[in-house]
Amino acid sequence: MKLHGNARLTPYQRDLMCRRVREESWTVIEAAEAAGCSERTTFRWLARFDADESMRDRSSAPRRRPSRTTPEVEAEIERLRRLRQTSTQIAATLAMPVSTVCAVLRRLGLNRLYKLGPPEPPNRYCRRRAGELVHVDVKKLGRFGRPGHRVRGRGPGRRTVGAGWEAVHVAVDDATRLAYVEVLPDERAQTTVGFLERAVAWFADRGITIHQVMSDNGSPYVSRAWAAWMSAHGVDHIRTRPYRPRTNGKACECEDRVLVQRRSGLTLEKA
Repeated sequence: MKLHGNARLTPYQRDLMCRRVREESWTVIEAAEAAGCSERTTFRWLARFDADESMRDRSSAPRRRPSRTTPEVEAEIERLRRLRQTSTQIAATLAMPVSTVCAVLRRLGLNRLYKLGPPEPPNRYCRRRAGELVHVDVKKLGRFGRPGHRVRGRGPGRRTVGAGWEAVHVAVDDATRLAYVEVLPDERAQTTVGFLERAVAWFADRGITIHQVMSDNGSPYVSRAWAAWMSAHGVDHIRTRPYRPRTNGKACECEDRVLVQRRSGLTLEKA
């Protein structure tokens, strides 16, 4: 059950308030003051309590809707949707408002085209050779103006306004999961290109030559400086599809581990 944002009473508090009046001989005024509500509200919940009804909120939807779309029309809308027609096409075919068709499709759970097909299977892949594909990503973390209770035993540390940000840049090899990480002051194009140069050199010291780099569509990875560096060094750049972060999840997993280390106060080491 979703309570109203300004609700004073929860179902447990309503039941407690009614039991104080009926079982513990509290007056209505005393029970209302203790619960922080009005006497009128107390009487209303007492009537529900005496009728042995639930203390949860009732639905505000009307019981009858004469103007609601009939089941036959909803079935026809679903049939046309299964044929992969858009809401505009369905509305034109049935001579209905587009808003009504959209409401029915949302109620049926077919308001998105991808919901018409079976669930997409997990996209699991792993390259065979080291350096064949490297995942890169960046995560922005807020700085703390003072240490938290884990360090000083005080209240929880909060990010002070104006304390600044840090960007965790990650490069993970797809085959070996060997990772190179740096915490830099920003995620601008020049900063990201500099990180990639150091990452390539770090992998080269370990006998790994990078052939392809996969990233999301963030601003540093679509910049001219990034494209120029890729072209100059003969490295192929692969971008993930928009709104599909699962494709680059290996870099995200490494970022989460770095985040745990930073929050635990551990020293972050490269690789």
